[in-house]
Amino acid sequence: MNTSKVAYRPVGLLLGIASGMAAGAAVRHIWKVVGNDDDAPDATDEDRTWREILLAAALQGAVFAVVKAAVDRAGATGVRRLTGTWPD
Repeated sequence: MNTSKVAYRPVGLLLGIASGMAAGAAVRHIWKVVGNDDDAPDATDEDRTWREILLAAALQGAVFAVVKAAVDRAGATGVRRLTGTWPD
């Protein structure tokens, strides 16, 4: 195992936790504007429409994917700066 992979493991773990928290906060903020409510609905929320449920799921998926990609890319770039090699 090369140095960049070893260096990236703890960085990736910490960044994963941070990105999940950031994405959750972003979804809550966006849903307050889009859904006029404090929290996005759960799929089993009987009082919500199909439209609300599917919109919330699409929003959550998109935000989490974008945040994860951005954080992973930034982490890999940081490891390359520190070690000189890209983590595979």
